[in-house]
Amino acid sequence: MSGSTSTFSSSPTPEWLRMITSSSHVDDVVALTGGASRHTYRFRADGRSMIVQRQRQGSDRSLVAESHLVELARSHGVPAPERVASGTDDDGLEYHVALVVAGETIARKILRDERFAFARTALPAQLGAALGALGTVDPGDAPELDRIDQLDRFREVADELDVVNPVFELAFARLREERPDRSQSASIVHGDFRLGNVIVDERGLAAVIDWELAHLGDPAEDLAWLCAPAWRFGGSRPVAGIGEYEELLDSYAAVSGRTVDRETLTWWRILATLKWGIMCVQQARTHLDGVARSHELAAIGRRVCQTEDDLLRELNDVTDVLP
Repeated sequence: MSGSTSTFSSSPTPEWLRMITSSSHVDDVVALTGGASRHTYRFRADGRSMIVQRQRQGSDRSLVAESHLVELARSHGVPAPERVASGTDDDGLEYHVALVVAGETIARKILRDERFAFARTALPAQLGAALGALGTVDPGDAPELDRIDQLDRFREVADELDVVNPVFELAFARLREERPDRSQSASIVHGDFRLGNVIVDERGLAAVIDWELAHLGDPAEDLAWLCAPAWRFGGSRPVAGIGEYEELLDSYAAVSGRTVDRETLTWWRILATLKWGIMCVQQARTHLDGVARSHELAAIGRRVCQTEDDLLRELNDVTDVLP
C-alpha cells in the first residue's frame, strides 16, 4: 500500500483503491461531503459503485469497529450497505469500503417529492422493523460499544458549556423526576436514527447509514429520536414527519418481541429535544470560539429558541396559551 495515503487528503489513488478492494480497474473517484471525523469518496471498481471512508487525523472514531457493527446489523436483517473492505492504512488511519446503495438521503426530498409518495406510506413501519431487527443483536457481539447514560452525559455537556437556560433546566428536572426504569439490559442503539441518516428509494427504506454514534442503551432512544420535532423536517405527523406512533411501535414490537409504551417514548422524546438544543449550543460555540468558522454552525445556534419552544410544548407547560 506504499504511497497510497500520501495523496488521500486530495483524493485516494486508484492504485490504493484497487489494492484494498481486490479490483482490476478503478475510475470515477469523486469527493463527497465529509464529516468532521472522516473523508468520504465515491468510486467505481470493476463497474461497481463503492464508497470509501478514511479517518481524519486526530479522530478517535474507529471505522473498523463501525464496519464490524454494520455487518453485524446486516446479518440480523437491518438494511445497511454491504461491506467490501476495512482496515488500517500505512499512516495508521482506518478505512471502510462499502457498496453504494441507490436512493435519497435528503429529508426535504423524501417528504415532498412525488417519486417517494409510496415510500412515505411504507417508511414508518419499515423504520420500526429496522430498529426491531437491531434490537435482536446480542450486545455481547459488539464489545467495542460503551453504555452511555444520555441524561447524565448531556447534563455534563451543558455544564461544560456553561449553558444557562431556564427551559433546559425545567426539562432536566422533569426528566430526572419521571425517569423510566433503567434495570433492563442494554441494547445496541444507532445513536442518530432519523431521516438524513437513512437511504430511501421508491419502495421505502433501502439502508441505514452513519453508525458513528452507536452505543449501548435503551432502544427507546432511537425510536424517540426519530420522533423528535426537529427531525420531522416540517412534516405534520409525529414519526419523521410522515407517520403515526402506532405504525412505528407496532412494527418494532413485531420484529424485536419487545414493546415500548407511549409514556417511555414520551420521556425519551423530551430528552431527544433537550439533547438537540444542547447540541445546537455546542455547534454554535464551535463557530464562535473560532474552532471551525462556519455559517452553517452559526445558523444552527439560532435554532436554540426553536428547541425551547418544542420543549415547552412537550412539557405541556404553556398549552393554554399556545395555538
